[in-house]
Amino acid sequence: MTSQPFTVADVMTKKVVAVLPGADFKEIAATMQRWKVTAVPVVEGEGRVVGVVSEADLLLKEEFHNHRLGLVEQLHRRDATAKAGSRRAEDLMTSPAVTVAPQASLPQAARLMATHRVKRLPVVDTSGTIQGIVSRSDLLKVFLRPDEDLAAEIRRDVVEHLFPLSQRQVDVRVDAGVVTLSGQVRDSALVPVAERLTRAVEGVVDVRCELTASEA
Repeated sequence: MTSQPFTVADVMTKKVVAVLPGADFKEIAATMQRWKVTAVPVVEGEGRVVGVVSEADLLLKEEFHNHRLGLVEQLHRRDATAKAGSRRAEDLMTSPAVTVAPQASLPQAARLMATHRVKRLPVVDTSGTIQGIVSRSDLLKVFLRPDEDLAAEIRRDVVEHLFPLSQRQVDVRVDAGVVTLSGQVRDSALVPVAERLTRAVEGVVDVRCELTASEA
């Protein structure tokens, strides 16, 4: 039986830097600089996420500084100009925030980031209370898994599972996350399945499948 895939809870940062809705502009900017983050969730009450303030939100004040907009540009960038004139988190933030659940898979989190063009996501429970933060770099942590760990998982969850009778004839080599499967197996129909399951192992960069069917 294959192991459970990694979830957001496995890679997220549990220590979260957040601000309250009433936080002023300079406080938000100072918080981002101090903790070296590009966005901070805005929370209220027991930690319920109500929005996110990013560097892009703060930079609007600089963009529109001493810049007079024409009527057409004002209409097209109404939200941006409103934020440029704001000073508090509740007015600067993007709301509702794009969030992700702790049990979400890493591909799901990556798709959310790509779709909404954000670099990090607050991780919230079913009540909307913040549990952590997951960033692009967090999603890449699985690719830091040692080669020997990958090889052991592939042998246990793929080779032994699919080829119980010919597993001794299968060699699993991993170099910098690139897996090479070689050797002979009794059922050639399972070769593409082995490649697909190996490719799905968290942390695998690529797969070279050199398995062949035995003549016996």
